[in-house]
Amino acid sequence: MSKKYVYFFGEGKAEGNAKMKDILGGKGANLAEMTNLGISVPPGFTISAEVCDYYYKHSQKYPEGLREEVEEHLKRLEKVTGKKFGDVEDPLLVSVRSGAAISMPGMMDTILNLGLNDQSVLGLAKLTNNERFAYDAYRRFIQMFGDVALGIEHKKFEQEIEAIKAKRGIKLDTEMTVEDLKELVERYKELYKREGKEFPQDPMKQLWIAIDAVFGSWMNKRAVDYRRLNHIPEDALLGTAVSVVSMVFGNMGDTSGTGVAFTRDPSTGEKRRYGEFLRNAQGEDVVAGIRTPESLEGLKKVSEEAYNELFRIFDILEKHYRDMQDVEFTVERGKLYMLQTRSAKRTAMAAVKVAVDMVNEGLITKEEAVMRVTPDHVDQLLHPMFVPDEKKKAIEEKRLIAKGLPASPGAASGKVVFSAKLAEELGEKEPVVLVRPETSPEDVAGMVAAQGILTARGGRTSHAAVVARGMGKCAVVGCEAIEVDEEKKEFHVGDITVKEGDWISIDGSTGEVFLGNIKAIKPQGLEGNLATILEWADEIRKLGVRTNADIPRDAKVARAFGAEGIGLCRTEHMFFDNEKIPVVREMIASETKEQREKALDKLLPMQKEDFKGLFREMKGLPVTIRLIDPPLHEFLPKEEEAQRKLAKDLGISFERVKEIVESLHEFNPMMGHRGCRLAITYPEIAVMQTKAIILAAIELKKEENIEVIPEIMVPLVGHVNELKYVKNIIVETADALIKESGVDLKYLVGTMIEVPRAAVTADQIAAEADFFSFGTNDLTQMTFGFSRDDSGKFLKDYLDKGILKVDPFKTLDKDGVGELVRMAKEKGRSVKPELKLGICGEHGGDPASIKIVNEIGLNYVSCSPYRVPIARLAAAQAVVEAKKND
Repeated sequence: MSKKYVYFFGEGKAEGNAKMKDILGGKGANLAEMTNLGISVPPGFTISAEVCDYYYKHSQKYPEGLREEVEEHLKRLEKVTGKKFGDVEDPLLVSVRSGAAISMPGMMDTILNLGLNDQSVLGLAKLTNNERFAYDAYRRFIQMFGDVALGIEHKKFEQEIEAIKAKRGIKLDTEMTVEDLKELVERYKELYKREGKEFPQDPMKQLWIAIDAVFGSWMNKRAVDYRRLNHIPEDALLGTAVSVVSMVFGNMGDTSGTGVAFTRDPSTGEKRRYGEFLRNAQGEDVVAGIRTPESLEGLKKVSEEAYNELFRIFDILEKHYRDMQDVEFTVERGKLYMLQTRSAKRTAMAAVKVAVDMVNEGLITKEEAVMRVTPDHVDQLLHPMFVPDEKKKAIEEKRLIAKGLPASPGAASGKVVFSAKLAEELGEKEPVVLVRPETSPEDVAGMVAAQGILTARGGRTSHAAVVARGMGKCAVVGCEAIEVDEEKKEFHVGDITVKEGDWISIDGSTGEVFLGNIKAIKPQGLEGNLATILEWADEIRKLGVRTNADIPRDAKVARAFGAEGIGLCRTEHMFFDNEKIPVVREMIASETKEQREKALDKLLPMQKEDFKGLFREMKGLPVTIRLIDPPLHEFLPKEEEAQRKLAKDLGISFERVKEIVESLHEFNPMMGHRGCRLAITYPEIAVMQTKAIILAAIELKKEENIEVIPEIMVPLVGHVNELKYVKNIIVETADALIKESGVDLKYLVGTMIEVPRAAVTADQIAAEADFFSFGTNDLTQMTFGFSRDDSGKFLKDYLDKGILKVDPFKTLDKDGVGELVRMAKEKGRSVKPELKLGICGEHGGDPASIKIVNEIGLNYVSCSPYRVPIARLAAAQAVVEAKKND
């Protein structure tokens, strides 16, 4: 028996159902489902998406027997409707519609009124006693067929309509007379000839050209772009199905019309019917915006019976699909027909409200509600975003000038400034966007003052990206298209020049850079329905969620967002403020151990107070503190003026300071003098930091009765002996202080697994470590051999050419880096079964990475404060998905 490719629906029963979306597409599957529910749907048949798959795998040829199967179903449709395809007296007219398993609104093609020709239009006019309707349907068909199937530009047809309307002095299509429409049909045919095309009079020829066009639209540019932009892999779907549906007409006069509706408000999620209705019109008129539609109340004026029936169907569909629906319908002479239903697109606010309401209404479970809200929804509710229409307008006006890496979500507009100092001065009075080639620790105060940050260089884990995410500040980094000229105080994108003081807008969720000011929507915050969804997520998830926080302000934000501790405190970030940086520089420029210890003694009380602030905000929750990690040159000034000041402060020559700066500079800091290597060379740094941590915990316990168990983390360990050496320093220092204080204080000493050797020898390292935290930013660099700051120059090529499917700095590389993490987990726990394992790289806030981490079986993820709610949701979704897969 040959394979079935065509599925019929009509007369209250269908060969398909809603579960067959993969082969019938969303449209075909839901038409079949509504038919089975007894809802009034025009009969028709769907050609399977398997045909589309075959079509592209076999040089755009159809499988054997398809034509015969389509013709057989066409005869069945003729029998059900009582009309004949191609008949000149009572013609069967059909729409030919696209539809994939995943909704791609407006991306593929549809043709209406197919089957009309010069003879059957006369029969349709006589049959309906409505010549105007018949010719309106005919001109629409010729226009859509020419545009969709034969590639004649849509605007050329519109020019012909406008010419007639101008000649007649009318504005609306509905004001055209029968004679106008007949003239328009002839004008269209002449347009075909001018374009070297022929309008086919044979309906069967029309049908197959239309089927070809719909299957062809699967690979049109807008559909391919849509799948790419929405991260739908090309191999995830078979293609589009083609539904051939008998026509019902909304353009048959004042008792007819067409509409689009939602079972709830797609903007707010309120339980109210929402939609638009257009009298005496066909479906594309609503979408095209040629005429202004009425609300659904307009349908009531046309037919109260159809109005009541539509609302009854809303209830049936919501209860059946257990989700908010987006429907298309037509009323033909007072009778209602449903043309489509699908899960409705909705705003973030609506998604959260509908999910919570549907649980309260008993329609869905808490697990289903958690799956209905996406991480992007949460992101949008916690960060400012551009008003969609305003952003769309900016794109249409060609104000989108560049695209970088989306480093920290949100939307920001402001005047361009090129120095952190100016950002600090102006930031309190007016909105500014700080534009830099790249940022450094010296820029932090300016970054705080700016609305957003734009850098020409750097990756998602660069200084600008990491610091901006911690602040919840919008940032776009690695925008290679911009050339920053700091001397002239301007930047260039091709032949566009943007000067200091000019307005720009940046979108940290997409990486887009716009000229001018775009209006933004303020974030909603973590309250109400969103708080409810996240509470349900907490009940489901297995992974703990901690935060990366270096200062009390960030810790406070993270706690408010539900963080269960700090998974990474980067102590070096505490050195960046104006009070500490001179002392840090004094320590680095010291010529002797005594000089260095003198500087460290000044730093100790400052660090201690910082740790007390973090411990206080965390109220006894775990706090993992990484000892100083980056290379020393990152703390030294690059500018001559700052170097001269440092020389004066230290009482040494400017030349000597310059010499020190140059001698410490490293071309590949990842492999240079940093991490545990600094503590091995300068043990006094590790002593000072341990003292600051332990003294802070002791004092808080004595003064405020806050129990703290500090987790001290040694970075960049590749060999167990490195950890042993630094651990001995920590233990000796900590134990002496605890003994002296008389306070019972526990602490842990662990390490970051961020070089491949550490993962491979994790069993040896576990013998010395109380915990592992995977620094996946650096582990990704070392495993791939990509520099996180420079890879932006070529990573786009890797992604565009399909060499890599995802940016490994954004989503954890499951097969490489992920396997190293899995190996380290298994080796580490073979030595210590209860070894605590977390991930503190930027992957800790990425939903796709969280899914991988959940599967590997770590204890927690740690991410920037503003990603905590997203991580809570994603961790729950990972559990639900895993359960479903099992």
